[in-house]
Amino acid sequence: MGLFSERLRMCRLEKNISQEDLAHELQLRYSTYCRYERGGTEPAISDAARMADYFGVSLDYLAGRTERKEFLP
Repeated sequence: MGLFSERLRMCRLEKNISQEDLAHELQLRYSTYCRYERGGTEPAISDAARMADYFGVSLDYLAGRTERKEFLP
């Protein structure tokens, strides 16, 4: 499991939302979202950005480029 998938899972658990409900919220197929969280595949940048927006974290945080969750001004 890569850092992106680990952080994605942690964010989902912090929000206390199921994989199925989150996939629906993000307008993704459930199986597609599960692959992202398992690390089987990585999302397109547009999908990753939607995930970051949904969780209120930076895309750099999800991608493992920074430890800071919040956006920088």
